[in-house]
Amino acid sequence: MRLIVGLGNPGKEYRETRHNVGFMVADEIAKRHGLTLAMAPSQVPDAFIAKVFSGLGAEALAKAAPFLIGKPLTFMNRSGDAVAALAHYYDIVPADLLVVVDEVALSFGRLRARARGSAGGHNGLKSVIERLGTTEFPRLRLGVGRGDARRDLADHVLSKFEADERSALEELITRAADAAEMFAAEGIEKVMNAYNPGATDPD
Repeated sequence: MRLIVGLGNPGKEYRETRHNVGFMVADEIAKRHGLTLAMAPSQVPDAFIAKVFSGLGAEALAKAAPFLIGKPLTFMNRSGDAVAALAHYYDIVPADLLVVVDEVALSFGRLRARARGSAGGHNGLKSVIERLGTTEFPRLRLGVGRGDARRDLADHVLSKFEADERSALEELITRAADAAEMFAAEGIEKVMNAYNPGATDPD
């Protein structure tokens, strides 16, 4: 079984911010399959979870094994607590875990998948790496852009998307959810081949 975890910050004030695109992807996948993310088992604190079964509709996913969707309810810099607990409870090995995050070093609307790598300055990934004790897990980065370089980076990622970015945001979330479902069905190499043509990625 594979686990897809979207990272973000809980709370209404963060719902539509750049830092929460991971949550948006998890919500999109759940919506596609008529699922509601619910509290994880008591042994897994601070996480929402849902299970998607086979027969997902899309031809490429028709024979997919069940997979899990998770959203940590910790704040971003403690995401690893919930991710590690989910992986342990459901016996998910690092190669079968996909972490979905925002990435300021990618231009807005771009996707980049990696099979492993450093945190690249992302506090959520840093926490996951620390708690799992490895960098050997797939991740899907969603480009949210850097914005004005004079603006504090924390302020930028905690800002909401501009009105003129809304339609492109919807497309980004749709493509990212497609990529995550491809991971569930076919693994990270397929995702990298489909979504990383000729691109370079911050390590």
